[in-house]
Amino acid sequence: MNMSNPNEIRALATVSDPRWEAVAARDPAADGKFFYSVRTTGVYCRPSCGARPARPENVDFHATAADAERAGFRPCKRCKPDQPALAEQHAAQVAELCRFIERAEEAPTLAQLAERAGLSSYHLHRIFKEVTGLTPKAYAAAHRAKRVRLELARSDTVTDAIYDAGYNSNGRFYESSNKMLGMTPTAWRAGGANTDIRFAIGECALGAILVAQSERGVCAIALGDDPDALVRALQDQFPQARLIGGDAAFEELVAKVVGFVEAPGLGLDLPLDVRGTAFQQRVWQALREIPAGTTASYAEIARRIGSPKSVRAVAQACGANAIAVAIPCHRVVRSDGSLSGYRWGVERKSALLEREASAA
Repeated sequence: MNMSNPNEIRALATVSDPRWEAVAARDPAADGKFFYSVRTTGVYCRPSCGARPARPENVDFHATAADAERAGFRPCKRCKPDQPALAEQHAAQVAELCRFIERAEEAPTLAQLAERAGLSSYHLHRIFKEVTGLTPKAYAAAHRAKRVRLELARSDTVTDAIYDAGYNSNGRFYESSNKMLGMTPTAWRAGGANTDIRFAIGECALGAILVAQSERGVCAIALGDDPDALVRALQDQFPQARLIGGDAAFEELVAKVVGFVEAPGLGLDLPLDVRGTAFQQRVWQALREIPAGTTASYAEIARRIGSPKSVRAVAQACGANAIAVAIPCHRVVRSDGSLSGYRWGVERKSALLEREASAA
């Protein structure tokens, strides 16, 4: 290359800048991080702009839209870089729809939501799921479940709670109540009363381990240093349930869990009593599909469940998991491979991963 040619010098400087790669790829993840201008057109754009690609010798980079305008460039009419990014617009739009759903006496239909947003039903369904990780119908159901739990705690009767939460009939509520609450509405209202939960404490290489099981399946696996503290935490989780010490058969279940901690290659397939939101359950199912000896990032899990922008929500779902090992949230790491937080201690997370890696 003849480096005496000013255009060639400018082009080399541009393509050597890591921001050029984002512009060439029209990467939406770079939007808001910088802007680029084109001398020949006099406009500036977002990195993701779909306009005709510019020649690198005509491109300059700017930290902000204001910097680009001070340099004499006008905003592109296609990507509108002087307005909030499309992702921000979608987030604000969906947030308003969420508040609308929460205020509504009955769950709005997709068509009603789409009309309110000024979008097609298909487009609204897609962006709502991108932003929240849930479809509008699932979001409405999750909010109604939250209302049911609140109303059961303060209403005079279960029937009052059902209607106050927006259900038109007892039948529609009872169709989904077991999955929603993990027990009968009356038992939930009484703090888990009349619900039997068997539990036992064992010892493993990572310290004390508590395993608890309802009639539906394993509802808690917890790790810690103090067995008494583990039992108190179980009592807090199910304050009115009958906690029953495990018999010989239940001790075998505990031994099975301990055996998995000691030798992860054996695998662990237990019936689980998983109680969480629709989004949490999708995340937890994805965690169970991560093979022992491997890891996945929070971003990868978000992509696997079809919600690539819900990375933070995925991390929160991992933190809400109450069933250690069987729902292996310890296999989720940061994008750079480093370890993030773990409900039962980062040291245990590291130890579990090391054991699984050595057993693979």
